[in-house]
Amino acid sequence: MQSTVATNLPAAKLNSITKLQKGTPSPGFALPDAAGRRISLADYRGKNVIVYFYPRAATPGCTTEACDFRDSLASLQGAGFEVLGISPDAPEALAAFAAEHALTFPLLSDEDHAVALAYGAWGEKLVDGEVREGTVRSTVVVDPDGLVVLAQYQVSPQGHVRALRQELGI
Repeated sequence: MQSTVATNLPAAKLNSITKLQKGTPSPGFALPDAAGRRISLADYRGKNVIVYFYPRAATPGCTTEACDFRDSLASLQGAGFEVLGISPDAPEALAAFAAEHALTFPLLSDEDHAVALAYGAWGEKLVDGEVREGTVRSTVVVDPDGLVVLAQYQVSPQGHVRALRQELGI
């Protein structure tokens, strides 16, 4: 299932974007969740949203990060933040990952990586000594008006949520 990305930029410029900047509008999107339902960023209008991108469900680093978000979800939501996880995995893989680790926030499937590209979370990265193209572990915080509050790229799964909470004052 393809993603839907809404931006105010022409497609040619979209490919040249590397990172979102504080104060800029976040690209809109609609993606299938683990159950195949379309979830849109617009569904969260009026709320603070943490959108995090991870390379692949059920891998050690992605599991660490997802479980950290799960364990911090009550305090994040208590401070007014919702969490959305996005990866290039198929909805079926996301459903298995969510069930195995009791993840209660939406996991969204960006199989064609269009949303990751729009958010600057797709590109070259070093994996086992090789340069590969793929999802760059990233987190973007969007305010209730749809503006970027914080954009972090190349984050480490270990301790990332704790550092993010400190940065947000939670």
